[in-house]
Amino acid sequence: MARRRTAEPYLWLLFSGGGVVAALVLPVLVLLFGVLMPLGVLDWPTAGQVRALLDPVLVRLALVVVVVLCLFHAAHRIRFTSEELLGIARADVLIAVVCYGAAVAGGVLAVLLLFR
Repeated sequence: MARRRTAEPYLWLLFSGGGVVAALVLPVLVLLFGVLMPLGVLDWPTAGQVRALLDPVLVRLALVVVVVLCLFHAAHRIRFTSEELLGIARADVLIAVVCYGAAVAGGVLAVLLLFR
């Protein structure tokens, strides 16, 4: 009997990649933009500096990857947490479509904002 293939392994791959990115990149961004700059330890970047930083395509692509992986990580967590804690596993397909659809929409928005 042929086994039906699912997208589940790929979703778990995006989840774990997002977890790694969230654990390594986001704390640095929070430290810089949420603590050091508001306290005046570091100066806020000027518009020209931000433009110069985002000028290389590889930097913009890396930011898109960070955003997309974090969104998929959050979508996966929300999906399984809502199913487990709220006991609504019978609506798995609907929850998956909403969660992963929002992650895809956020990724598309990130691409549009960074590559326009």
